[in-house]
Amino acid sequence: MNDVFAVSAAPHLKQKISVRSVMWQVVIALLPALLVGIFFFGIQSLLLTLYSVVAAVLTEAGIQKMRKIPITVDDGSAVVTGILIAFNINVASPWWLPVIGAIFAIAVGKQIFGGLGFNIFNPALLGRAFLVASWPTLTTAGWTRTQPLWNAFQSSINGLKNLPADVPDVVTSATPLSVVKALRDTTQISRDMAETVMNNLTSFNTIRDMFWGNIGGVIGEVSAVALLIGAAYLAYKHIIEWRIPISYIGTVFILTFIFGGINGIFSASILLPVVHIFSGGLILGAFFMATDMVTSPVTKAGRIYFGIGCGLITVVIRLVGGYPEGVSYSILLMNMAVPLLDKYTTPKIFGMVENN
Repeated sequence: MNDVFAVSAAPHLKQKISVRSVMWQVVIALLPALLVGIFFFGIQSLLLTLYSVVAAVLTEAGIQKMRKIPITVDDGSAVVTGILIAFNINVASPWWLPVIGAIFAIAVGKQIFGGLGFNIFNPALLGRAFLVASWPTLTTAGWTRTQPLWNAFQSSINGLKNLPADVPDVVTSATPLSVVKALRDTTQISRDMAETVMNNLTSFNTIRDMFWGNIGGVIGEVSAVALLIGAAYLAYKHIIEWRIPISYIGTVFILTFIFGGINGIFSASILLPVVHIFSGGLILGAFFMATDMVTSPVTKAGRIYFGIGCGLITVVIRLVGGYPEGVSYSILLMNMAVPLLDKYTTPKIFGMVENN
């Protein structure tokens, strides 16, 4: 007999999916948010993203070369990290900020653990946390809103060489989450004024602008609809599934409705949780960072608990913490709990009898 049999351990189920295909699908899913960022913030948002991506790719290639292991930058994982780092910074940031963030994310957040598949934390989130801790003024000083490219395009059509003098190029002010946190501090603002500002913040027009992206913010967070389009694409391609993002966002919705009001429990408008969902990095974090295959639970139940934990920590930081945003830290903290979640939510093997 000349037949040759391959002997290997289970499982034997094979799919055409690979790390490379998954990562480049994620890059495609992030393109709508990048295009919206370019439209609202100008070409600078594209340049900052390119700086971040190039820094991430070169750092990964350099470290792999020093370790004398195959260079795998073509798998797209470093590109994803670079894009996510850029998405979490302000368009008015200096060019070196995303570069340093990308270098730290790849070197400390990924390669120090052994590379892709061995990292404990999401590299992009670790890089963002490093930037916030090192340069808090640059990363948390408020939102930036630049003159949209469409207005500049219309101006050129009308034969205008320059924009009108009364149209600002850059506007900075408090983010919606900063406003929400300030309204809860009665020592800083009167009760009547707080209620007036809260009513304006939770108006339909404000929610609509948050949904489409007609607000200020960091490059990749302003347009909820662009991020949801990318998330829908990943779900269609079976790259992500519903348990983590839905349990995460659902937890934030419920808790902010119960505790988010300025007049006590259940005093919040039903639209206040929507403000919490559409502002800050919740949509980006829930669909593109918390669902990272390496740093999220494997079990179905574990993913739900993971999302609930992220939502709980996010709300605690936003409502009672000293920082208006809590998405990054909540996911990083829950990354550490992944081994325990997988251990205690592993389903029983069919036909197995527990020993007493």
